[in-house]
Amino acid sequence: MTTRTGIYAAPGPDGLALMDIRTGRGQWRFLDPVGARLWQKITDGATPAAAITDLTTYWHSKGADPGQVRTDLTALTADLERADLLHSAPAIHPGATEVRFTTPVPTAAGRHVAGHVGLFLALVLLRLLPIRCAIAAAHAVTRLPGRAALPQEAEAAFTAVRRAACLWPGRAACLEESLAAHFTAALTGHRVRWVIGARFTPQGAHAWIEAGNTIVGQDETDRVWPYVPALQVERSN
Repeated sequence: MTTRTGIYAAPGPDGLALMDIRTGRGQWRFLDPVGARLWQKITDGATPAAAITDLTTYWHSKGADPGQVRTDLTALTADLERADLLHSAPAIHPGATEVRFTTPVPTAAGRHVAGHVGLFLALVLLRLLPIRCAIAAAHAVTRLPGRAALPQEAEAAFTAVRRAACLWPGRAACLEESLAAHFTAALTGHRVRWVIGARFTPQGAHAWIEAGNTIVGQDETDRVWPYVPALQVERSN
């Protein structure tokens, strides 16, 4: 979910991950389930004082020391307020997804060229400009003509980017690869969903693309799933 101030949130059963894109490459902040519940109450409209009182009463009923609970929640609220992270926004509720692990597929010459162009654009945007510029560009290319990609077409775009990355200096991480695949698909007349999200055990952030309900291009070495989406970029119609 997103707010006009650039805060994205990935809520999950193990807590809440907040992504702040207002500066640089963005920053993540992870809250445990107690902190997530406090954040949710405040962003749903409760005042900080009311949220703290409500949760103190709840945890006291579970046997916790109310004084310590109130102290901890008050300190967390002050910390979140200082960081300007208390904002309300609609949640993303992803449906069931299938993870397709990386398998190189044949790529036509046109898609191969598009892979180089897509990777170049992603590297320039992510390495030289604030991440909010990359997100704006990702939204912009969804306006190009095209249709929703099939999983194998999204996989071909991802493969083209992977092959192009072998010829570029430095390492292209998941953020660069996924954005490049998003661009590559758009340049070849297809649309994929670009997603940035987080997981909680272990804590970490990740970026990927999706075609329909299929998550494309995951490495065999990264089978820890699910990640919870914080940001999704796709065409609205």
